[in-house]
Amino acid sequence: MTINEIPLTPYNQKFNIALVGVVYKMRIVWRASFWCLDISDNSDNPLVTGIPLVTGTNLLAQYAYLNFGFSLVIYCDVRGQENPTKTDLGTKSHLYVITE
Repeated sequence: MTINEIPLTPYNQKFNIALVGVVYKMRIVWRASFWCLDISDNSDNPLVTGIPLVTGTNLLAQYAYLNFGFSLVIYCDVRGQENPTKTDLGTKSHLYVITE
């Protein structure tokens, strides 16, 4: 198992990332009270959209049928904090990719 952090900032962002040999486009947007993730293929075709960045679970578990080959997990450094805040994404709240 390999765990790597996807570096983020506490701003809306869109970036390309290669995971398990495939290039994806990820977009992360603040939605008034939570961060939300969209994943598209390299041609900008949406694969999954509107995934809330919540801690303690594989964000892609419900999309297992898409066979991504990796998991995405959010962890917060602050004890008792359940989810990333508007200002701490990438500093005290982290997005990790886990591959087998």
